Amino acid sequence: MRYLIIFSVILSIGCKEAPSKKESSEELIVENNFIEGLTVVDYDGLEPYLNKKDDRLHVVNFWATWCAPCVKELPYFEALRETYPNENIDILLVSLDFPNKYESKLLPFMEKYQLKSEVIALDDTNQNRWIPAINENWSGAIPATIIYKGEKRKFYEQSFTEDELKTELEQFLN
Repeated sequence: MRYLIIFSVILSIGCKEAPSKKESSEELIVENNFIEGLTVVDYDGLEPYLNKKDDRLHVVNFWATWCAPCVKELPYFEALRETYPNENIDILLVSLDFPNKYESKLLPFMEKYQLKSEVIALDDTNQNRWIPAINENWSGAIPATIIYKGEKRKFYEQSFTEDELKTELEQFLN
């Protein structure tokens, strides 16, 4: 039993230092947290996106290609810049797709729907750290959205209709 524990500790330390790599004939090369066409971050890499100190309105949506309500509401987020052309709005779509699905699901989805918003993938298995760090009341369910500008911030653990999203966004514009 003692050897099993020692082996587990050595294995976990060794795995943390191993480079990210997908084992297949269609190998993705992850270098500096970037896969061609997609930025991949852990929570530490995501955190600066959640706390920008500028005069822009930030909309951060947590979603996944396998989440039907997420996919249904994505066009509403994509349309925000066109709906409010005179506002400084940044839209960030944070994919919670599984890392082994980036190539087969996420990247083709982004291309098929021609997403114009910035998309990053969150690859961080320590949900007990990053979920409450994003919002202490978040259960982890998606879709979820943060809207913030300056010191004003609101978290939504829900899907939006187009009108609901506009209504919430306008609270930050006035």
